[in-house]
Amino acid sequence: MFKILTLVLLGFTLSGCFLTKVVTVPMRVVGAVVSVVPVVGNTMDAAIDTAADTLDAVPL
Repeated sequence: MFKILTLVLLGFTLSGCFLTKVVTVPMRVVGAVVSVVPVVGNTMDAAIDTAADTLDAVPL
């Protein structure tokens, strides 16, 4: 019974916006690191941030 309850609670934790955050947080970190590049860094950061915003808007 404890294993089933644990799996159900884990399923609730891993649903919804948590799954999108698992994907978008590393994207945003990479964008912040890339923004240090002198010429194209800010452009790449903006593109990555736009993609992460789009993923955050996915209704799960």
